Amino acid sequence: MVRKSLTTSIVKKFIPARKAKSRKGDNGIVLVVGGSYIYHGAPILSSIAALKCGTDLVYTSVPKINVTPTRAISPNLIVIPLVDQKLTLGAVNKLIGALPRNLHSATIGMGLAIQEKNALLHFVKSLLNRDVRLSLDASALIPEVLPLLANKNVVVTPHAGEFKRLFGEPPSNSKNERIKLVEKKAKEFGITVLLKGATDVISNGSITYLNEKKTPAMTVGGTGDVLSGLVAGLLSVNRNSLESAAAATFINGLAGKSAQKKLGLHMTSMDLLDEIPSVMKPFDRIV
Repeated sequence: MVRKSLTTSIVKKFIPARKAKSRKGDNGIVLVVGGSYIYHGAPILSSIAALKCGTDLVYTSVPKINVTPTRAISPNLIVIPLVDQKLTLGAVNKLIGALPRNLHSATIGMGLAIQEKNALLHFVKSLLNRDVRLSLDASALIPEVLPLLANKNVVVTPHAGEFKRLFGEPPSNSKNERIKLVEKKAKEFGITVLLKGATDVISNGSITYLNEKKTPAMTVGGTGDVLSGLVAGLLSVNRNSLESAAAATFINGLAGKSAQKKLGLHMTSMDLLDEIPSVMKPFDRIV
């Protein structure tokens, strides 16, 4: 097992250069599916994070009750209404019909209310059949989804509580035990696991990256939604799920440090979004 702490020089290799003659769509087309009556903000944060990290097009699918506020917050989002307030089979089938054919990646679950587990499973299966790379978060992290994910380009991004729900085992408070458990589950299920915490642990079961953040201001709600958007954005240009997840957590951490430096313990996730372009500048390459 290879274990490394993330550094700028490692992450630089994970973010592809952009072609000078590239056109709209060449640098990533991402779908974000989330939101509910209560949690309208989560998919917005993910979508803007994906755009801020350099994605060309972001489609944001939210329940119809959330469509107007989502459109109002940014003209950059392409909003596709989910026909029901919660994720149902009917809503999924309608959404699949409305999606662009050349979708590269998707992130599912942030703030999402799921009425039928089968609706989520059908949706995940449909996207994987179309070779869409996936980042699953929050309510999409249920044990029933695991058999669909083996050896596909999939990242799961649980915090400790979601990790327990997904895998049936709670992560230990011991850093070393946490790392071993993440490695074990990543290997067992053939996925990339990104366990969020004071030190993020990212593993595919054979290589593990660690990202120690030291940013207590990042306990504010929504920072995980920003991370999910970054994972999907980077997955849209780098098929390697481990590299994309590692780069996303590193950039999320840098943005958090930058926001905390400016604002102390008073940042919000919108402040985190504002820092993404400046912390990513050193990674920009045009060929």
